[in-house]
Amino acid sequence: MKTKSSKTSLTGIILEYDSGIVPPPYSHVFRLALDWGKENLEVNLDLHYTEREELSEQEILDEGFTLNDDYSYSGKLNPVWVSPIQELLAKTRWTNKDIDEGGITVTPIEKGKDEGVKIPSNQEEWQLMAQDLIQAIYETVKKELPLKVNYRLVENDQTTDCSLTVHFSNREVIFEKGGKSRTIHWEYAIQLMKVVFTPDYHYEMAKEEPGNKRGGYIDCGDGFWHELGKGVVNIDPSFDAVGKIRSGFQTLIEG
Repeated sequence: MKTKSSKTSLTGIILEYDSGIVPPPYSHVFRLALDWGKENLEVNLDLHYTEREELSEQEILDEGFTLNDDYSYSGKLNPVWVSPIQELLAKTRWTNKDIDEGGITVTPIEKGKDEGVKIPSNQEEWQLMAQDLIQAIYETVKKELPLKVNYRLVENDQTTDCSLTVHFSNREVIFEKGGKSRTIHWEYAIQLMKVVFTPDYHYEMAKEEPGNKRGGYIDCGDGFWHELGKGVVNIDPSFDAVGKIRSGFQTLIEG
């Protein structure tokens, strides 16, 4: 069933997530409370990594984590996020399905009143929304920088350099080419970013500078350049992620 309250009458939500059967050091839980009852968007985040006592310090570090990745934040977030949250609430159907193996719950708040814990049937959408909001917090407090992907297209004697910067803090995406920048559609950029991180990147073939031969080259923000089709290859033969990266940036370049 759908939520009884209209999306405009709700003044906040609480998101609670448990990664479930995911093993440490990745396993974690978080509680993210959002309140837009006043002019601002107030947020409270408590994120805790679980079951790490099973691992040695080196095992945790080897996976790219630190020994203290827990994080808490209480403060403001750009209210640009309120509308997407409300839109997701409006289309969400609740389910009685168990999420013992991990998942996210939503507690709608109306004028400070807790409407009870609900389980959304569109789990992935809510988990992605929560991830985006946490990333927005990290950027807001300067814990992390905006995601920037650089791309070079070499065609015959023409070289085009461009970049895509995703600002979660204010939900804005900037495309830059030839010293000029423009804002592009958020959902388009997010879908393109998903595709960018889908294929397999062979870092043993990566370079510190982009290539000059005909082709496409991408730097996912870590300073290493990969050639599409050689250093970047599809994992699933039924899904041409590399081709979608090419076409996605081609559309932006031509636009």
